[in-house]
Amino acid sequence: MKNTALLVMDIQTRIVGMISDSKPLIKNIKKAIDYAHKVSVPVIYIAVQFRPDFPEVSPNNKSFSAIKKNVAGFGDPKAMEIYEEVTPQKNDIVVVKKRVSAFTGSDLEVVLRSLGVTHLVLSGIATSGVVLSTVREAADKDYQLTVLSDCCADGDEEVHRVLTIKVFPRQADVIMVNDWVKK
Repeated sequence: MKNTALLVMDIQTRIVGMISDSKPLIKNIKKAIDYAHKVSVPVIYIAVQFRPDFPEVSPNNKSFSAIKKNVAGFGDPKAMEIYEEVTPQKNDIVVVKKRVSAFTGSDLEVVLRSLGVTHLVLSGIATSGVVLSTVREAADKDYQLTVLSDCCADGDEEVHRVLTIKVFPRQADVIMVNDWVKK
C-alpha cells in the first residue's frame, strides 16, 4: 500500500442522486475509505465545482455547457457537497476540478507528487465520465491503476459493464472492493 492513494471521485449529493440505487455503491465506497484509513492510505476526494454563473464553462464544451444552461442543482453549493455518508475526515484531502478528469483544472498532480503517490485506486460516478477520463489521463502519466468496479457507477449499466470488463483492464487492474481490502 506504500505510494498508494484512494480517489473518491464526484461522490457529491447531486451526482449520487442521479444513480437509481446508490445504497450498495455508497456502502462499498465507505468500505474502501475505511480500509484506506486503517492502512494509512491517503483518501483524496475529487469534487467538480464551478463559480457562480459558471465562467469556467466554455460554450464549446458540450456536456458542461448543457449543465450551465440548465443548472439543475449543479449551481447549489449544498447539492454539490461531498455525500454526507462519506464525508471527508480531518486528514483527507479534497481536490476541486473544473472538467471531467480528476486531473484537468485541479491541483491533483501536485498533491500526488507531494505525497509520493505512484498507484491510484479509483472509485466514483460516473464510470463513463470521471472514472474513464481519469483512467486514461493517469495511465498516460504512468500511474499504476486499480479500479474498484463495485465502487463505480454509471447511469447506463451496460456502459459500466463494458468499461470495467473490456476497456479499463487495458490500463488498470479491475477488482472488487472486497478483493482490495484483503490485500
